[in-house]
Amino acid sequence: MIHKRSADERGRTKIDWLDSRHTFSFGDYYDPESMGFSVLRVVNDDRVAPGGGFPTHGHANMEILSYVISGGLEHKDSIGTGSVIRPGDVQRMSAGTGVRHSEFNASRTEPVHFLQIWIIPARAGLPPSYEQKTFPAAERDGRLKLCAAPDGRDGALTIHQDATPGSRSRTAPSTSAASASRPATAPPSSTSGRSRSPASRASPPVKC
Repeated sequence: MIHKRSADERGRTKIDWLDSRHTFSFGDYYDPESMGFSVLRVVNDDRVAPGGGFPTHGHANMEILSYVISGGLEHKDSIGTGSVIRPGDVQRMSAGTGVRHSEFNASRTEPVHFLQIWIIPARAGLPPSYEQKTFPAAERDGRLKLCAAPDGRDGALTIHQDATPGSRSRTAPSTSAASASRPATAPPSSTSGRSRSPASRASPPVKC
């Protein structure tokens, strides 16, 4: 049975620097009828104000995809990765045994709008890893473009889960994989002269 859920029915977190819509239960938004779909656990539609963002926090046993619609998202993590994700870029971070990272608006003047998608991996305890690719607009306009698949086919990012339609997806047996939260509070920090606000919030192949 297909259940249609309109965008207006999504959960919402709205604070001074963040406006986030949650397709599934996340943080302080809880809906027992909407806990995910198969191995798809989180789809968040985030808008972050200039200078705002999520201070360093941890994840484990989750495939995390970030897709920027407009603006720039600055990412830094504990495995030495640092980048700014721009429109058309897709980033995959496999949290595995544990990784800490931060995500901030890369601009002091313009907001950033991005989607973040969490997929429960097929196996817990994988080494943390990172991958980022650019998918040109010419390859995406007016059609679906494969951007993440278990075998990385057609130039897609490689995710550690078989999300192909009809597959018998396996779920990693991990409590941390089933959780979906952001840090509740964190002290303000400053990077490159910018003041950054504390955070306060709690399956087909991926197409972009």
